[in-house]
Amino acid sequence: MKRYDAPWPARIRRLLKKVQGRPMALVVLFGLSLLNLCSEWPSDIARPAYVNALNEALPDYFQTARQLLFDQYQRRFPRIPTAQPVTIVEIDEETLATVGQWPWPRNRLAELVDAIAAKKPLAIGLDIYMPEPDQTSPDKVAANLPKSAAALAAGLRALPSHEAILARSLRAAPTILGAAALDHAAFGSSTDLRSAPILVHGTDPIGSVRRFDYVLASLPELQAAAHGQALLSVALEQGVVRHIPLVMGFNEKLVPNLPMEMLRLATGSAALDVFADPSGVQAVGVADVQVPTQPGGDIWLHFASIRSTLSRYVSARDILQGKVDPERLRDKLVLVGLTGAGVTDMRTTALGELVPGIEIQAQVIETIVEGRFLQRPTWLKWAESAFIMMFGLLIIWYVPRPHSRFAVFIRVVPRGVAALGVFLHLLNLLCCFYIFVRFGLLVDATSTFIILSAVMGCFFSPALLHADEQARAETARALARESDSERTGNAPRS
Repeated sequence: MKRYDAPWPARIRRLLKKVQGRPMALVVLFGLSLLNLCSEWPSDIARPAYVNALNEALPDYFQTARQLLFDQYQRRFPRIPTAQPVTIVEIDEETLATVGQWPWPRNRLAELVDAIAAKKPLAIGLDIYMPEPDQTSPDKVAANLPKSAAALAAGLRALPSHEAILARSLRAAPTILGAAALDHAAFGSSTDLRSAPILVHGTDPIGSVRRFDYVLASLPELQAAAHGQALLSVALEQGVVRHIPLVMGFNEKLVPNLPMEMLRLATGSAALDVFADPSGVQAVGVADVQVPTQPGGDIWLHFASIRSTLSRYVSARDILQGKVDPERLRDKLVLVGLTGAGVTDMRTTALGELVPGIEIQAQVIETIVEGRFLQRPTWLKWAESAFIMMFGLLIIWYVPRPHSRFAVFIRVVPRGVAALGVFLHLLNLLCCFYIFVRFGLLVDATSTFIILSAVMGCFFSPALLHADEQARAETARALARESDSERTGNAPRS
């Protein structure tokens, strides 16, 4: 008998039936794993050009889901402060109503610095930058007087400028001035900043950290008087502060942020230490403290609720009026900043709270002093990817097998598969949350959920269809047997 080959459509159907969705599952597994890797490319591998192209062309669902999950970790388990090394002197609405609107004359700010310094703090950090001369300074007022007031103008010019008065106060106290880092030139910006040296141990990390070309800093006279300069910068992701750079690049040099510079001054250290390798920054050190960082020189900040930190706030009005207990500032790291309505920069934290920018700087110091760091090291990303690949390949190998226990379970209890999947994903989430609470590691459970659910979905629908086909075939066979039985029973006897 002559044998005819089956047509191509029949061959394809038989092939698809034989592999039972495995090719599609493999494509989904490797494709989604690649997208997940591109959304958080490991720093120990050079970033290919196609990674940037993929991130620009496709919505970054993995990164968004990952950030929301990490926020939920913190909201379920916020940091509870165990120490209060920081006092915030706030220029609040009560202060502005009493002393006057902002910006103040520099001699008035000098009075505040002197009043704080009299309480013997370890360091005073000003979350304030002053790039322009004070127009209320005596010499500036003299320049605007008419010629008929020449004698008055001469007397005013003989007085010290407000910058000179503030510079004297800054020099006499352990002060640090903040500066705003900018990506582009702006009015009053410059390309120079006086800063303490940073000693690099290992590979130069200037290419790994976030870099800026311009800065909005205080006047050179004030910079020369202060005992340190620092950049005021936070990393915003969709308007939320989640991690803070401890060191940044300014042109071709490294510059610290305000908390690290305050710790340097408080410990009497001449320089900060940066430990780096080819993958980026590994740690930033001051004195005998080393802070583990991400490769970009930043840390994930474990936030405490603003409700638990309100006791650190002191009104600048009370400082000026001498109404504050000296112990609230003695041997403290004092931050001075604006909190009055309309003059402060408000930031949203991972806890969903809107707080003054000065509060975030305080929480960085608090976290370093307590030694409670959140970490997401590069090896953790590789471990997550390996787990997803191994478990995904196990699913692809085992699930489609027609005689496996899982296949029998699907045929017997089709809806139980969904319950089993929910249970496994909840177990994964609880394990990741436990690791966060116990070790401070940020483990990404969302990528595991998204990728493995998609892989499982490649088999779920075909399995249900196969079970439905078998059920219909069984029903048809039962009906046929019943029909045969009826015909046999009704047949006439001979």
